[in-house]
Amino acid sequence: AYELSPAPDFAFNQWYKTNVFESPLQCDDWEGFRDPDGLIYRVYTRMQDSQEDYIDGLVDEHNEVKHDLDMPPEWLDILERVYTPSRFIQGALQMNAAYIVQIAPSSTLTACAGFQSGDEFRWLSRISYRTKELQMSHPDRGFGKEERHRWESATELQGIRELLEKTLATYDWGENFVAGNLVAKPVIDETNRQLAVVARQFNDHLTSLMIENQLRDSDRSRRWSKEVIDHSRSGKNEEVLKGWLDKWMPLASQAIAAYCEVLPEPSSAAEAALANIENFHKTLWLD
Repeated sequence: AYELSPAPDFAFNQWYKTNVFESPLQCDDWEGFRDPDGLIYRVYTRMQDSQEDYIDGLVDEHNEVKHDLDMPPEWLDILERVYTPSRFIQGALQMNAAYIVQIAPSSTLTACAGFQSGDEFRWLSRISYRTKELQMSHPDRGFGKEERHRWESATELQGIRELLEKTLATYDWGENFVAGNLVAKPVIDETNRQLAVVARQFNDHLTSLMIENQLRDSDRSRRWSKEVIDHSRSGKNEEVLKGWLDKWMPLASQAIAAYCEVLPEPSSAAEAALANIENFHKTLWLD
C-alpha cells in the first residue's frame, strides 16, 4: 500500500489518492495479481537478448543482398508514410507503459508494465535504425527527415495520434490501462499486422518478419492485460470496464480507418484490424 501520511494533502499524495485509490476500477487484492508468463528481470533480459540476436541476423542477411535497393516506389511511399514515422507511436506507447509503472496499485502490475515499457523502447530503437538504413539506400526520399512532420500532420496518422495523446492525458490508472492496453496498443498491433501483410505482397520480407517479431511482445502484453481483467472480476467492475471500452473504441475505429487508407485494399485491412481487436475483447470476461 502507499503511505499517504504524514502529509496527506501533499500534491503527490493527492494524485495517488485520486487516480489510484479512488479509481472506479477496484480490487481488494491487487497484490494477488500474477504475471501469467511469470517473468522476472533476468528471464526477460535473456529472452529479449535472444530476440535481438534474431533481428540482428535478419537485418544483416537482408543487407548482404542489398534488400532495400530492390523495393518498388509504391512500397517506399507506404514505408515513408506510416512505417518510419511509427517511432513516434512507439515513443507514446513507451511513455504510457512507464506511467503505469509509476502509478499501478501493486508491484506485480508494475513489473509487467515495466517489461512492456522495455518492449516499446526496443521497437522505437529498431524502427529508428531501419529509418537510417532506408535513408542511406534512398537519400532522395524523406526517410530520416520527414517523420515528425508526417506524425504531426499526415491525415493517415492523426487518428492514432489523437488516440495516443488522449490516452497519455488519462490519469486514472484504471481508465489509462483500458485505453492503453486494451484499445490503443491493440490498434497499433493490428495496423502493424496489416502492414506486414502488405509488406509480403511487395516482397519486403524484412519488414514483415520484424513486425511478426514485434507482435510476440504484443501477445505477451495481451496475456497480462487479460489477467488484470480476470483478477478484477466483479459486477461493478464489469460496468466500469465496459463503459471505458465503449468510450474509447470509436477513436480506435477512426484511427484504424485513417491508417488503412494508405494500404492497398484499405477497406479489407481496416475491417480485419478491427475484427482482431474485437476478437481480443471477446476473450475477456466482459463480453
